[in-house]
Amino acid sequence: MRWHHGQSAPSAPRRITHRRCRHIDRTWTTDLASKAGAPVLLKGWLHRLRVLSNVTFLVLRDARGLAQVVVTDPRTRALLQTLHSESVLEVRGDAQAIEQAPNGVEVRSPLVTVLAKAAAPPPIELFRPLATSSLPTLLDHAAVALRHPARRSHFEMAAAALHGFRSTLESHGFTEINTPKIVGSATEGGANVFKLDYFGRPAYLAQSPQFYKQTLVGVFERVFEVGPVFRAEPHDTPRHINEYVSLDIEMGFIEDHFTVMRMLREVVSGMLAAIAERAPAAVARLSKPPPEVPDEIPSLPFSQALELVGAPPGEPDLAPAHETALGEWALREHGSEFLFVTGYPLAKRPFYTHPDPSQPGASNSFDLLFRGLEMVTGGQRLHLYQDYLRVLRERGLSAEPFAGYLEAFAYGMPPHGGFAIGLERFIARLAGVANIREVTLFPRDLNRVTP
Repeated sequence: MRWHHGQSAPSAPRRITHRRCRHIDRTWTTDLASKAGAPVLLKGWLHRLRVLSNVTFLVLRDARGLAQVVVTDPRTRALLQTLHSESVLEVRGDAQAIEQAPNGVEVRSPLVTVLAKAAAPPPIELFRPLATSSLPTLLDHAAVALRHPARRSHFEMAAAALHGFRSTLESHGFTEINTPKIVGSATEGGANVFKLDYFGRPAYLAQSPQFYKQTLVGVFERVFEVGPVFRAEPHDTPRHINEYVSLDIEMGFIEDHFTVMRMLREVVSGMLAAIAERAPAAVARLSKPPPEVPDEIPSLPFSQALELVGAPPGEPDLAPAHETALGEWALREHGSEFLFVTGYPLAKRPFYTHPDPSQPGASNSFDLLFRGLEMVTGGQRLHLYQDYLRVLRERGLSAEPFAGYLEAFAYGMPPHGGFAIGLERFIARLAGVANIREVTLFPRDLNRVTP
C-alpha cells in the first residue's frame, strides 16, 4: 500500500516476542479442546483480564466462544494491564487439557500480538453473564452491545432459522425471489406507508412483496422471499417495529388455505430443527426449550375463538389478551404451543383475500399463534380477474394503480395462497424476551433511526 506525502504509515502491531513462529492455521475457541497438546493460534477480543500476584488469566473471545489464556511472562502481563477490554489480540501458545479450566482446556506459554487497542473501556460490561444495561443503552451502543454473547445468541438463532426456512422450501420445489422495495402504490391499499420523492414523483417503501410474489406464481408456481418490509404505523409497543425482516411464500395450485397451513407447519418445523442443529449454544441459553411442532397443529375457527375467550360475536379481530388466552388453551387442551385460528372476517382482511364459500362474511385466511402471540398471517388469495375488478370496485379503489398486478390475473392464474412470518417476532417469542427490539440488530421505530 502506498502512503501520500506527509502521511505517516501506521505502526506495526506490537509483539511481545521477536521469536520467529512457524505457520499454523487459526483455531476457533470452540475447537480448542480438540487441539490439546498442540500449538494453536487464537484471534479475538480481550474479553476479561484477571490479574493475580504471579499469574494473569486472559479470557479471549472470538465469534464462537471464549478461551482462557494463562500468562506468566512479566512483560506480557505488564502490556496486557495497559489495554482496555475489547482490544483485539492474536495469541499463539500451547493448548493444554486442564480439568479445572473452562471447557477443560487452556492456552499456556502465550505469545501475544496487539492488533488494535480499544480507545476506552466499553460502555457495557460484556464479561457479565447477562447484558444488564437498560434497553435504550444497549440500542444506543449497539456496535458494542451486540458483541455480548447472550445478545449475539439471538442473531445466531435468527441466522439458523433463515437457513431452515430456505432449505425447507427449496426441498418442496420453491424458487427464491428478490422483489423491489420501492413501489408505486401501497400494497394493501392503505395509508400506513412511507412516502418517497422518487425523482419528482411519489413512490413508497414496500409494505410487503405481496403483489410480486403473487405475480410470480404465474412464473415459478412456488416462490419465497427473505427481505425487509416497512410499515408506517405509529405503534410504540414491545411487539412492533417499523422495519422488519419478512419471510414470505406464495404457492400455486392449492385446494384452499388449509394447503397453505400444512406447508407453514413444515416450514416452522424446519426452522426450529435448523436452530437446534446450527445454534446449539444459543439454544442452551434459552429460558425454556424450543417447542415441539405437532404433526397437526390444532386449529380453531375465528367464531369459536371469540366464544372461547368470552368476546362479543361481532368482534372483527382478536385482541392481544385474547391471543394470550387462546395460547394457554391450546397448551392446556392440546399440549401445543402453536394454534391456528381460521376464518377471520373478510372485511378485516386485504382485498385479495379469498372468501369462505361456505360461510358468508368469512375468509379463507388464518393466523398462527405461537405461545399466545400472532406470528404468521396467511390464506388463500383471489385468482380470477373478474373477482379482483369487483372487489376493488366494492372497496372504492381504482383499478388503475394496480394495472401491472392485475395483468397477471387477466392472463390466467391458478388458485394460490401464502403467508408471511416476521423473523424478529418469531425469535423474540422463542427467546422469551420482553421487547422485539432486543432481537433486532438495529431497530427502526417511532423514535429511532440510528445507529
